[in-house]
Amino acid sequence: MTVNTSPARPPIAVTGGYVVPIVGAPIDGGTVLIADGKIVAVGAAADVEVPDDAEIVDASGSWVLPGFVEAHAHVGVNEEGEGWAGQDTNEMTDPVTAKVRAIDGINPDDEGFRDALSGGVTTLVVKPGSGNVIGGHTVAVKAWGRTVDEMVLRDPASMKSALGENPKRVYGERKTMPSTRLGVAAVIREALTKAQDYKARKENAAEEGKPFDRDLTNEALVQVLDGELPWCQHSHRADDIATAIRLADEFGYRLVINHGTEAHLLADLIAERDIPVVVGPLIVGRSKVEVRRRDFRNPGILARAGVRIAITTDAPVVPINFLVHQATFAVKEGLDAETALRSITVNPAEMLDLDDRVGALKPGLDADVVIWSGDPLDVMSRAMRVFIEGREVYRFDEATGAGVTENPFYREASR
Repeated sequence: MTVNTSPARPPIAVTGGYVVPIVGAPIDGGTVLIADGKIVAVGAAADVEVPDDAEIVDASGSWVLPGFVEAHAHVGVNEEGEGWAGQDTNEMTDPVTAKVRAIDGINPDDEGFRDALSGGVTTLVVKPGSGNVIGGHTVAVKAWGRTVDEMVLRDPASMKSALGENPKRVYGERKTMPSTRLGVAAVIREALTKAQDYKARKENAAEEGKPFDRDLTNEALVQVLDGELPWCQHSHRADDIATAIRLADEFGYRLVINHGTEAHLLADLIAERDIPVVVGPLIVGRSKVEVRRRDFRNPGILARAGVRIAITTDAPVVPINFLVHQATFAVKEGLDAETALRSITVNPAEMLDLDDRVGALKPGLDADVVIWSGDPLDVMSRAMRVFIEGREVYRFDEATGAGVTENPFYREASR
């Protein structure tokens, strides 16, 4: 990502706030020092040397946190208010579309990215939908930029797959396979078996010095089999989650359960295997059978059982700026506050191999910093100023009562 375009920009010192690094104890009256788009130091005011030329951002009376990380979104590929023209979530012409890439369908001008900033969300993992059994490559992006290429944090970030009602409905209505849960699992097994065979043929050809015709679908699936990419498995019902675990055991890939509506029913089994769960969306109705146990208590049940959790809006299913509110409601129903904040920062970053860049206030990480009016778990608090890689991209104007987002399409190149 190339947000911080000017190496001559002076350092920034965010001072006087209640600093919540996530990976360490909060610091009252702390300082976060930023230089060249990175966090340089985090600590008590007396422990952080602020350069004379630093821009001072006074955060007194405010809370300072890392930008939130949304682990499962469709922002940019499912554009809000655009109807058919902005709908690029599912390539539903084949149940296996591992070769497609979410990055190719993202519109950086989607309103959802502006909403993200207003809710303190600076990183999103954008995914294909769940209409296909294997949906394709996901991509991790920052929430601000002129082109998706300058927003990219990690591409690809994972492989999206779906079990349950969605793919069996889509293809069942066409009277093609898969039309049952049996068929959905069989499609995954067949695709991954073919990928194993493809990998063996490719390695043999390389050893023998022979040419080899590459196949984009199998190339993508080999990344999963080799452990390069996590397998993000859309699964709501407990039986589908059990199938997800069974398939992961068969093929040895890194499983991340997505949605996990009934994951709490298998919490002990999931914890034993250290399988992370991205829970949500939570502020939704029970629109189909497999989400009938949707409950704000579920994240707390999972966390208390020792499961690593992240919370998702599945935006635009739930507005992405409500990510923190879902965490708040989960706290109301038993999730502890520290885990709630971890579930929208460092936890999703760790699950998807992004923690070397985002998810905490720590020296060396990207300077994605959000100044809140108060505790973000208080629904009356709001994001006041948002920095991505040290550049202020959002500010709440108290005089007008509205947020102002810097327009990346009209920024001055020299800034």
